[in-house]
Order: sequence, then C-alpha cells, then structure tokens
Amino acid sequence: MSLRHDGRVAFITGGGSGIGRETALRLASEGAKMLVTDVNLDAAAETVTLIEAAGGIALAAQVDVRNIGQIAAAGQQAVDAWGGIHLLINNAGVVTTHSTETMTEEAWDFVTDINLKGQFFVAQQVSKHIAASGGGAIVNLATVEAFVIVTSTGEAQPHYNASKGGVPTLTKALAVELSSKNIRVNAVAPGPIATNFFDYDGVTSPEAMEFLGQRLLVKRVGEPADIASAVSWLLSDEASWIDGITLPVDGGWLTR
Repeated sequence: MSLRHDGRVAFITGGGSGIGRETALRLASEGAKMLVTDVNLDAAAETVTLIEAAGGIALAAQVDVRNIGQIAAAGQQAVDAWGGIHLLINNAGVVTTHSTETMTEEAWDFVTDINLKGQFFVAQQVSKHIAASGGGAIVNLATVEAFVIVTSTGEAQPHYNASKGGVPTLTKALAVELSSKNIRVNAVAPGPIATNFFDYDGVTSPEAMEFLGQRLLVKRVGEPADIASAVSWLLSDEASWIDGITLPVDGGWLTR
C-alpha cells in the first residue's frame, strides 16, 4: 500500500462504523495518524484497535458534531498528540424514516443539524488547525440523493435529501474561503453502499438489486472500500489541482 499520507494527521467524524471506519483504516494504512471521532466512543475505540492491530497510529475521541465544544476539544487532542492536523473527513451522518406526511420538527432538526450544520462547524473548527499546519485538504460526504431522489415506494426522506443537498454547495463555499489558507475542499457522493446506515440486508437482497440494477451501470452494490479509495485520493497530492467538486462514486447511478 502506498504511503501517500505519511507524516499527516487526519481527523474523521463518524469513524466508528461503515464508511467512516473503512476510510480511517485506509488512511492509516497509507501512513496517516488518525483521530477517530464518533458520537459512540466505544465504536471509535474499536476502530482505533483495528488500526493499531494493522500497525497504524490512532486515537479515539467522542464527538457529537452538533457540539462545537466537543469538536474543538478533539481537534486540540490531535494537536497535543501529534503537533497539528492536515486532513479532515466530514463523514458523520444520520437518516430517519420520515416522509413529508410524517415529518416532525424534532426529526427535521436532528438530521439537518448533523448532516449539514455539523459539517460546517467541524470544518470551521478543524480548518484552523489545518491552516496552522501549513494547509491540507477536506473531504465532505454527500450522497447521490443530493442530486436525485431514490425511492421504490414514492416516499422520500425530505430532511435527509435537503441536508445532503446542501453539502455540494457548502463544499464550494468552503473551498472558496479556505483556498487562501492552502486548504482544498471537495466532496464525495456515494451511491448505494452495503453498510448498516440504511439496511445492509435490504440493500444487498435480490429484490433490492432488481430495483437498483435499473440505474446501476456497474452491476453491484458499492462497498465502503469504494468510498474510502475516493476519499483518500481527493485528500492526496495526486488531486492537488482539484478543488470545490463533488465526485459521484455511485456505480454510474447518476448517468441515467
């Protein structure tokens, strides 16, 4: 495995499972020291254990991305341990099964506060350390549902769609503002991925593939490693002239 992130420190949110865990493992295998944050500290610690078992270096921190104090404390933890931060992966996200008819104010605020407001305030706090370290890169996690609505029932999750729909524009705004600090900001928009974020068994079932296969050009459900690879590349010097984009990693979902 290439050590493309050797000597760098990375801060990841939602690193206790799924895409976040796989991305943390990938970056650590490529030389990055990982601050793995999650609202579930035990889950973050499990990811750290996996990284250390593979020979990597990592620390865990409990961070609710709605809590600016926790974000700031975690950033300082990384700086105290390793001298700075160079990379940020804004991965934490949630969804609830509420349609327009069943939506509550509590569900709307819960999802949008984590998926969109949380990404902004994590970027705000952590980018200070990235700038102080001489610059680096940020990747935000969007979704193909930032661009199209995916439903087999006719019902969507409007709060999820709206929150993720804001990520590409937030990414552009951050890219503009942070460019003067030598920080690139991009996003990745995953298609259907086999994790427990929605329903692992449901996404990977023959029935699901019959529905998904109508749009997928690559006839399989995505894996967390597919997203981790794209995130790692956008954070690396290989993507040093790419800024402000949202990269679909979706098996061709958005092509038709």
